[in-house]
Amino acid sequence: MTLYQIDAFAERAFTGNPAAVVLLKEWPSDTLMKQIAMENNLSETAFLVKKTEDTYALRWFTPATEVDLCGHATLASAWVLFNEEKISAASLHFETRSGILTVQKEGDALVMDFPADTLQPHTTDVPELLYGFGVQAREVYKGVSDWLVVLDSQAEVQQIVPDLKTLKKIPARGIIVTAKGDDCDFVSRFFGPNCGVDEDPVTGSAHTTLSVYWANILKKNTFTARQLSKRGGTVYCTLAGDRVFLKGKARLFLKGEIYL
Repeated sequence: MTLYQIDAFAERAFTGNPAAVVLLKEWPSDTLMKQIAMENNLSETAFLVKKTEDTYALRWFTPATEVDLCGHATLASAWVLFNEEKISAASLHFETRSGILTVQKEGDALVMDFPADTLQPHTTDVPELLYGFGVQAREVYKGVSDWLVVLDSQAEVQQIVPDLKTLKKIPARGIIVTAKGDDCDFVSRFFGPNCGVDEDPVTGSAHTTLSVYWANILKKNTFTARQLSKRGGTVYCTLAGDRVFLKGKARLFLKGEIYL
């Protein structure tokens, strides 16, 4: 199996979010894909099976589980197909658990078309969220897969030290923490101890939640967002009805072969 490691939402090496991309002729067992993802030990490994010239089936695995939606590994997959596999189509279509996802080129960047999240305000205390971050949340929302915790400032988001053992008690894929940015529209961090990712460097799918929230707060639909992990990354977001367009760059870090 050919394997690529791509830094997604990155303009240079060692930034953004690294994802593994594995090209397949047919699906192996779920057990084998989980083992490969665990061996890679990255937040996500993407597995692709070609259906037509511009359509691929796509699945994502963390080191612990399969997930329904992943942004940075989708960006990485499209980068591999456009740049390494030399797919000449104007856009690529991925069949996933979250429906058909489309990615197209825009200059030296890639634009992903994802479903927008739906948010429900949570009006009662969520003790694990409060204790897990040691801060008082301004607002708390529940999306389809994740919780969204809104803080007062970028500094608060940067300074939190999560109690991952406590956060793991929350039944969700992950917890997004966000605030208005000092030099961008909004900032965030993402914690997913339940799916084997203590803190994700850059989480494309989280921005389908963040864009919905900040569109209502900032009264606009285009954003420059920054994820404040140690590696860091920039995501350009546009909310259009029930879709979110996420734009970012990627670069190749390594290419190799898996031997089993």
